[in-house]
This record gives sequence, structure tokens and C-alpha cells, in this order.
Amino acid sequence: MAKIKHNNFLDTVNNVFTDAIDEGILHLYAEGESFNGRTIGVKNKKLFHFGTTGYLGLEQDTRLKDAAISAIQRYGTQFPLSKSYISNPLYRQLEEKVSEMYNHPVVITKNSTLGHLGVIPSAVRDQDAIILDHQVHWSVQSAAKVLKLRSVPVDMVRHNDLNMLEDKIKLYSNTKKKIWYMADGIYSMFGDFAPVKELKALSLKYPQLHLYFDDVHGMSWIGKNGTGYVMSEIDELSENMLLFGTLSKTFGASGSVLVCSNKKLYQEIKTFGGPLTFSAQLEPASVAAATASAEIHLSPEINELQEDLKVRIDYFNELVKQTDLPLVDKNRSPVFFIGTGMPKTGYNFINRLMNEGFYVNLGMFPAVPVKNTGVRITISRHNQQEEIKALVDAMEYHLPKAIEETHTNLRRVYEAFKLEPKTSTDTSSSSELKAQIETSISNIDKVTWNKLVGTSGVQDYDGLKFIEHTFSNNALKENNWDFWYVIIYDKHEHPILATVLSSSIWKDDMLANLNASKIIEEKRKTDPYYMTSNVLSLGCLFTEGNHLYINGNHPRKQEALHILMQTLETLEQRSNSKMIALRDFSINDSLNRYFLGQGFVRIQMPNSCRINLRANEAIEAYVARLSSKNRKHLRKDILTYETSLEISILQTLNDPQLNQVHLLYNNVRLNNLGLNTFPYPIKLFKNMSDHPNWEFILIHHPEQPNKIIGVMFCYKNNNQTYVPSLVGIDYDYLKIYQTYRQLLYQTLKRAIQLKFKTIDLGLTASFEKKKLGAVVEEKYAYIQASDNYTLELLGLLECR
Repeated sequence: MAKIKHNNFLDTVNNVFTDAIDEGILHLYAEGESFNGRTIGVKNKKLFHFGTTGYLGLEQDTRLKDAAISAIQRYGTQFPLSKSYISNPLYRQLEEKVSEMYNHPVVITKNSTLGHLGVIPSAVRDQDAIILDHQVHWSVQSAAKVLKLRSVPVDMVRHNDLNMLEDKIKLYSNTKKKIWYMADGIYSMFGDFAPVKELKALSLKYPQLHLYFDDVHGMSWIGKNGTGYVMSEIDELSENMLLFGTLSKTFGASGSVLVCSNKKLYQEIKTFGGPLTFSAQLEPASVAAATASAEIHLSPEINELQEDLKVRIDYFNELVKQTDLPLVDKNRSPVFFIGTGMPKTGYNFINRLMNEGFYVNLGMFPAVPVKNTGVRITISRHNQQEEIKALVDAMEYHLPKAIEETHTNLRRVYEAFKLEPKTSTDTSSSSELKAQIETSISNIDKVTWNKLVGTSGVQDYDGLKFIEHTFSNNALKENNWDFWYVIIYDKHEHPILATVLSSSIWKDDMLANLNASKIIEEKRKTDPYYMTSNVLSLGCLFTEGNHLYINGNHPRKQEALHILMQTLETLEQRSNSKMIALRDFSINDSLNRYFLGQGFVRIQMPNSCRINLRANEAIEAYVARLSSKNRKHLRKDILTYETSLEISILQTLNDPQLNQVHLLYNNVRLNNLGLNTFPYPIKLFKNMSDHPNWEFILIHHPEQPNKIIGVMFCYKNNNQTYVPSLVGIDYDYLKIYQTYRQLLYQTLKRAIQLKFKTIDLGLTASFEKKKLGAVVEEKYAYIQASDNYTLELLGLLECR
């Protein structure tokens, strides 16, 4: 499989969001003439509001409203000047009061996103390094990514993994001046906490370590003067810490605040901080409302408000404890997450709750892994005990209904979040369908397999038997693959679905940026399995094309797909895989929405290429059908060299020849770190030489007949498909003799000579293949990972 295109991340997110929009979950509009915080109008219904981030309800406080109205009447709707020139008259008082709250100087910013974009490039120098918690907010990740343009390394660790963080610190300690670790104080989806005390202890152990916290979800509802979760965990903000809070969300106004105890750094950021310098300042109404809120935060009243919210949080926790609801993280924050696992279940559950009169948020990709979709519930002072209890009752009733309607079970939800179920869960199935699952193709009927799955590529019966034999009993574990063959029958023994699955070790950076792979490969010189994981895949790394047969007209097709999904989950656990990859689907494949609903994200693969041949057509007739431009290319760049080269087609190779072609294959692999895979063993090529379905198209050096400068490894599928599966090239002669183009042409000639119906030219180099008449088709894969960290390593996610 070849490298995906790096510009497909937005397409992936758009695909997921579009599915949720179509289900009526996202991009909604609130309705009504007024808003009180307790209820919200959606789709002509008044719903109890459990989706706000105004946890203390200050946005509805009359003191903030009156201050905002007065400011508009006195100063207008905005003060249209950069703060670098002059601030509106209300700013000084706001800065003084917020500084008093933190007992440190502060910088007020328009919002946290612009704040991070202003502060991070100013605070982090070219001699530094950045390490991100992989769940830190998108705005932090996006701002950190800017530093890559200055060659500042931006690394990532699994969520709250202090051991992994310490390893990264050690990695950079000898080469970087400061090492910045960036995390949230309270994480916005699950409501869990950063280990602030442990991180501070780590910074004392490693003085190079600097901490950057985004604590916008920890503001106001906790901490002295409502200064947030991070400040509640430490006695004092040290000079190696930067802290972001918010004046919106719980604070009830607008804007954000940077707290910086390092006077020199504070002055540098305040003097010139990119967007902080050039962006418009907060509107007078927002400044006045924030000032009114700061006065509340500086008074004893903030403690009463915090306690009032805590009573509601404790009540919700106590009610949920008495149910089987899969609460993902038990904590004391006002943010809770009830797991649904599959997106389809989440859509169903949310719509059910809205029909019952409750508005909640959907937690979905890319904020969480797709398979970790769920309902995010926020508790605020607007919520009364009676509606909190009614919500829990509704969830307890409707989650099992949503699970049943979307053909999953509670056990799968608990497993998706690695939770221990409170009670035993029923996983029994009354399906009349029968699943045959074998670990060797030898246990499958050859005729049946070739008719269902073996119509293309090397995935016919003989090809898979060859692959099984080759990738077993090898010295290196990366060359030992496990296989499963799945056929699902109806009660009349008619096959509905069939596929082949494999588990093997992938390099975590297999699809990542080329430069990232080069850096990681240096580490692998001493640790060959550094950053590698097991992956469960449709097909295997050696096959391309359609690996999944489905009888689309069968009335039990959907049920067969559900059985396949549960089989994938079972095999994922059995093989200890970190990711499932379903490969080689077309853009308009009818399974797109099904896979999205089952917790997969779609990514674009390199284009697939195929040549369809006419019966008994000679090469001359085929060439005559090419465009004049492509015929000119053939004459100039291929036929010109053909007569001067010695070209042979061999069924078997001797040992010197095997050694040569193995080296040529490895040349191509090393030249394409964009698809960073483990090398195939020489056993593969020896087995090819011994197998009747394989042959070798060889190009020899014209002056050194025993020297091979190019090779195409070709498989003859019994269903009349010719498969050039691998290529090997001596790059010293590539341009001199146009070796790769010559190999493509010789492959075409050979397939016509053997009277094959099609040539599966595989992925990549579609531009060259198209010149010889190949039909090019966009291909997609569906990926499901245990966490987004895995996706980010694989290059399938940019910054969240």
C-alpha cells in the first residue's frame, strides 16, 4: 500500500461532520426570542440545556448585563483600534482586577485561539522544543504547528502519559534550550484533569521543562478567586509556567487571559505578540461585563457560586453511579461524557434525548477517536435537580434502545473506552447467519473463494496460499503475519459476505511525513521496533484491490456486516492491534455511511490503476487506441530504448539473480520512505521463483548481460488478471534507459501475449501508467484507531 495524500485531513473531517449533520446533530440553530440558560429552543422544542460551558451561569447575571448595556451606551458597540495604539477606557480596570485575581500580571486577548497564536510563537524560541499532550485543545496544537516553519520540533505524547513525556524530555535535553509541554487543565470532552502536581514535580527534576496550560474549562468554578483548576493544584505560578484562562465560558463575558509570572517574558509578549498586536480589541460591552464578573470573582460570593455548582455535580455523579451508564471519567468537573462507542449509536442516542426534552452535545471525531463517540453533558447552575434526575432517567432508558437499534451491545461500548462494566452484559446473538472463520486458505473451498474474493490482485486462492507460506516461520517478527478468512452464509448456505484479514506489524510512521520518517529511522538503527504497532487490515500489505465481497441484493446483508464488525473487534483484541484498516474502496462506495457510523474515518489513498484489454488484441492494435500524445511518449521515451536493451521473461531465477533482484527491490523501498514499511525477506523472492504463478520481467544492462538494472515481479491470477506486484530498479540507470517506463510497457506486452483480460497496475505512479492507457480510480481506506494519537503518528491527522 502506498502513501496517502497529505491534504486529505479536511476531507476526512468533512466526511464525518456531513454524516452527523445529515443525522440532525450538528450545525443546529437555537430558537426563541430570549434565552435564560436553563432551556434552549431547538427544532421547535424547548429543551433543558445540558450543553453550556457557562457553568456558573454568570452570562445571565444582571450585573454583567447592566455593565455591558451601560458600556455600549457610553462607548459604542466597538472601539476600532489596535491595543498597541490605545485601549478603550475600560481596559485598565479590567486588567487590574484580573491581575489581582491571579496575583500576577496578565495579558487580555480577544479569544484563546488568537491568544495562543500570539503567545506560543513569542514564548518558544528557535532553540526550544514543544511536546503536546495529544488531547490538548486544537487551538494550542494549531499555534504550535506554526513553529514547524522555524524548524522547532513539535512532538506528541499519549494523553497524560508522564513516562512517555519523560522519555521525550530526555530525548531533547542535550540539544534544546527549553522543552515546552503543552496541556489542558481540564479537558473539554471527558472532563478529566492534567496531572498538574506531577508535572510541576517533573519540571523541578528537569529545569529545561516549561509548562504551558490551557485551563479555559477549569476557570471560575474552582480555585481561589475562580482562577481555575491549575491554580487550585499549585501554591504559586512559577516562572517556567504560562497559564491561559478565559473571560468567556464560565466567566460570563468574552476574551481570554494569559497569566505570566516571568516579568521579562510578560513584557515581550505584551509589547509585540503577533495577533495580540494587530487584532481588534475586545468590545466595550465585553470589557465591562468581564470587569463586573471579575468583581464577583474577587468577592466571597464566588465561593458560594462554586459550592452551589458542586452540589449539582455531586448529585449528577450520585445518580449516574446507580446506573450502568458508561461514564468515561469519574471526576468533580462539570463536564461528563457518556460513551456510545459507535457514531451511529451516538446519533441515535442524542436524537432520542432531544425528543425527550434534553439538549446535550455530541463528542465526536476529531475531538475524540471516532470509536469513542459519546454524549458530552455539562452541568451548570441553571440546571435544577428535577431536570438532572430526569436526564439521567432518560439516558438510562434510551441508551439500551439506541444500542439495540444500531446493532451493537453495551459490552462493546465498555470495551471501546477500556471501562469495566458494572454488571454482566448480554452478548448473545439470535442470528440465523453462520460465520465461517478460518486461519488458513487451505480450509476454504477454492472454487468458492476465487468466485467471491479472488477475482483480482494476488488475493485468489493460490496467491493467498503463497503469501501464507511466505510470511510464516521467519526469523523476524515483522515477516510473520496472521490471517483470517471470513465467509458469512445464510441459512441456505448461500454466501452473503467474504473477506480476508491479516494482522502484522506496521511502522507507526508508515504513512507519516517523509522528514518524520527519516528522523525516526535514525532511532531504529539501534531500536528496530521503535514506534511500531500491530494493525488488523483488510487484505494484507502484499495485496491490493477488492478484498471484500458482499451480496448487495441479499436481504440479510446488513446483519452480515454487523457480524463482520464484531469479528473485527474480536480479532483486534486477540491480535493486540492498535488500528483496523479497511482498504481499497471507491469514492462512491455504498458502504461509506455504514463504515462512518461504525467508528471509521475515511482517508484518501493513492489512485488505483488498471488496464482493461480486448480479447485477442495485438500490442500494435492496443497502441493505436492510445491518444496521439501518449503514442508520442511511447515512441520517444520507451521504444527508442527498447532495441538497445536485453529484456527477458523468466519463470525461475538462480541464486545470483535472486540476490540482484532483492537488492533492486530494496532500492525502491528505501527510495520511498513516504511509504515506510519493513523490508520483505529474500524468502519472498525465492518462493516466487519456485511458484508457477509468478514470473520475472528483467531488463539487463546492454553491455553487461548478467547485470540486472530493472525487474517487475508479476503474478498470474487464475481469473485472467495479470498483476505486476513489485518493482526493482537500479537508480544509476533509471534516466539513462527510462527503466521504469520500459518495465511498464513490457508488462503490458506480456499481459497481451498471455491473453489476460486485465492488468492490475496497483497504486502510485498513476501519471506514468495513465500514459499507457491505464484507467485511474480514486481509492479510499477506512481507519479505526484505538486513539487519535495513533492516527496522528500515521499522518492521518494533522493538528486536532
